[in-house]
Amino acid sequence: MVRIKDGESFESAFRRFKKACEKAGILSEVKKREHFEKPSVRLKKKSIAARKRAAKKSRRSWGD
Repeated sequence: MVRIKDGESFESAFRRFKKACEKAGILSEVKKREHFEKPSVRLKKKSIAARKRAAKKSRRSWGD
């Protein structure tokens, strides 16, 4: 909850509100829950993301 301070413009209060929402992870949670995803699909996406992270990590450490 963002309370508008005395003499504060709407724009600055709105910026504080957006920053608070981003910090709390509200928008990412909304996007995640926008459509139902079967558990098998969710697991498959999770494994693909893990594979991508591992490949990226191996590429970065290879040059060191």
